[in-house]
Amino acid sequence: MTTDSRSGAGRRSLATLICGALAAGGLAAAGASALEPGAASASSHREAPLISGTPQYDNTDLYAFVSPDKPDTTTIIANWIPFEEPAGGPNFFTFAEDAQYDIHIDNNGDAQGELLFRYTFETHVKNDRTFLYNTGPVTSLDDPDLNITQTYDIELLKLKDQHAVSRTKIAHDVPVAPSNVGKASMPDYGTLREQAVRELAGGTTTFAGQADDPFFLDLRVFDLLYGGNLSEVGNDTLKGYNVNSVALQVPTHLITESADQPVVGIWSTTQRENAEGHFVQVSRLGSPLVNEVVNPVGDKDTFNASAPWDDAQFLKNATEPELPKLIEAIYKIPAPKEPRDDLVDVFLKGVEGLNQPPHVRPSEMLRLNTSIEPAAKPKRLGVLDGDTAGFPNGRRLTDDVVDAALQVVEGELVGAKNDLGDAVDANDKEFGASFPYLANPTEGSRGPLAKGVDGGNDVRSQLGDALRPAGADGDDTTLVAASAGAGAGGLLLIGVALMWWRRMRRRAY
Repeated sequence: MTTDSRSGAGRRSLATLICGALAAGGLAAAGASALEPGAASASSHREAPLISGTPQYDNTDLYAFVSPDKPDTTTIIANWIPFEEPAGGPNFFTFAEDAQYDIHIDNNGDAQGELLFRYTFETHVKNDRTFLYNTGPVTSLDDPDLNITQTYDIELLKLKDQHAVSRTKIAHDVPVAPSNVGKASMPDYGTLREQAVRELAGGTTTFAGQADDPFFLDLRVFDLLYGGNLSEVGNDTLKGYNVNSVALQVPTHLITESADQPVVGIWSTTQRENAEGHFVQVSRLGSPLVNEVVNPVGDKDTFNASAPWDDAQFLKNATEPELPKLIEAIYKIPAPKEPRDDLVDVFLKGVEGLNQPPHVRPSEMLRLNTSIEPAAKPKRLGVLDGDTAGFPNGRRLTDDVVDAALQVVEGELVGAKNDLGDAVDANDKEFGASFPYLANPTEGSRGPLAKGVDGGNDVRSQLGDALRPAGADGDDTTLVAASAGAGAGGLLLIGVALMWWRRMRRRAY
């Protein structure tokens, strides 16, 4: 853990809001009564035992912010499939077909969703007689060389007491941006990303596909909190890994209750189809780090299967958190006194006067006040540094949620001033200025070139050309032309490819 500097005004502004909330509400009593259990029904990189074995269904992060270039809209980004190794072929990374990827909106603070955006995916294979994800360089999403593709539908459900009162399909057969196999396969990945951004009716824009993992942090906190002596901080553990993202930009008035009540609560879930044909929730995510470092092992799977209106069962995890006690034991930094009503207010209710809806029922979700304009120069610590457009008022891609959350957990809002952090202050890749804002995924062929190979016409590009399908007449012109001028290594690989291609063509006929 490291320290950082920020303005005292930013600290005082949030502290004032919190102190006002505590003084006005009698938070402990109010929180307990409002969190009465109902009927049973965070960042999340491999955060729970069961979901860690099924990454296609695993939520990794959720973001929600007022769009900086379109401030009358709200952007929601949800990610799945942690730790995608860019060169992880031949089975690259697809969304599951037996899943419902859901984004929930609570626009009145009752801990129940009033709107639900549901993404469902379908996989298409052009040639199942090859092991290849693509059979040649891909220049467009409808390129015949892109062998494995996905499309998706979006359905908007309007809910009352968690029962659908209407269903509207707002998108159909939208193409997914593919995994970034490498330079030979996808020489201009940016074009593929642009083609996957689609405008829908009513001013909504959507995207689904692979992206650089936007979460930045040093995950080695799990080695007894950074090595037990702070020897393991400062490395972005997620650098170089990708995720599968869905991004949705909607006119803000479509998701808020009214202009007078602009606060929305947002969480994402994954439902998986079981053997009986029923969809069962297997993953859930709202605010970052909740299921990773707040919930103990015994609660993690239960949390993933639960809903916000049942969060009373997890209240003790917030009021008596484990993390400050571990920090005190290892680094001798005193843990704040319990119960931690300040954490309940920030993470379960929203900050009064900032992003707390009226008549709120405490529950875990990401809360965003959509009436706060985007900051001209966002500050990575968000509200802690006086930037009310940032975390915990929603979450922007640039928000340093690890440092902000760590400082709050260590008592920043109850008089224990600190500047703790993991020394990772920004993503390794720059984010975009327009939707979907995410950085392009790291490519599979990002490593150094082979010895003796230049960057212009290396073996990889020759092999990519060699595997491009021949013309309609079935001759080998394309394959033969690709080998012209190749070096010995390139000829050997192309010869192998040529024999394989001819064999596959004979079998096909």
